[in-house]
Amino acid sequence: MKLIVDGRTVFATTGGTEFDAARPAIVFLHGAGFDRTAWRLQTRWFAHHGRAVLAVDFPAHGWSDGPALDSIPAMADWTARLIEAAGLKQAALVGHSMGALVALDCAARHGDRVRALGLCGVASEMPVHPEMLESAKANTVKVQELMTFWGMGNALHKGGMVSPGLWLRRESLAVLAGNEPGVIHTDLAACNAYKDAPARAAAVKCPTVFVLGDGDLMTPAAKAKSLVTAIAGSTAVTIPDCGHFMMVERPDETLEALKSRV
Repeated sequence: MKLIVDGRTVFATTGGTEFDAARPAIVFLHGAGFDRTAWRLQTRWFAHHGRAVLAVDFPAHGWSDGPALDSIPAMADWTARLIEAAGLKQAALVGHSMGALVALDCAARHGDRVRALGLCGVASEMPVHPEMLESAKANTVKVQELMTFWGMGNALHKGGMVSPGLWLRRESLAVLAGNEPGVIHTDLAACNAYKDAPARAAAVKCPTVFVLGDGDLMTPAAKAKSLVTAIAGSTAVTIPDCGHFMMVERPDETLEALKSRV
């Protein structure tokens, strides 16, 4: 499905059903350097159980037009305009990593547009190692290798992927390698610079669930505690034997956690 936001084409998948704006909607937001395909295992269930689903490519990612947006607030404002462009009054936002920061910021500042939140692999701050930023800026493959190595839970380094035929590390490297020069650096720099998550969390009024991995080295579950506390009535689900990419590493557990709120 194609949408027009700010005069540029945005691509989104709908979970295998025709998009119906009259249904309760969920917008899925991917992490740094990735695209809509991260959510394919969750979007299909929601789309076939009464939801209108949009798993979007941020600008300059996947099949969406560029340029990339250079800050979390800019992406959050863009998300609010995307909801409007889709013909929706409001939507639940489910975000992963960078996308979770975007969802949080959008819910805090555009609360009338957001009915619920699912925040996956998020932390109160998401600093990026200087070596990763340097590699991303130079457009070398090292940043891609580090993102996949540190992002993937320890169990997945040994095999045992629950989705038959899916090699998570190789797939992740392929998606990251498909980015235009500068896109990964723009994303990582935006995450590194964003310090507003605690204040934004305090302003969130909608139902919220955190989905965290107990083996997440990029956004450790303990680093989300202050955000969970700040959002009144929020819940947190910590998935065992899971790293940063819970929607692919532990798709069933991630789905169950999200079903409770979005």
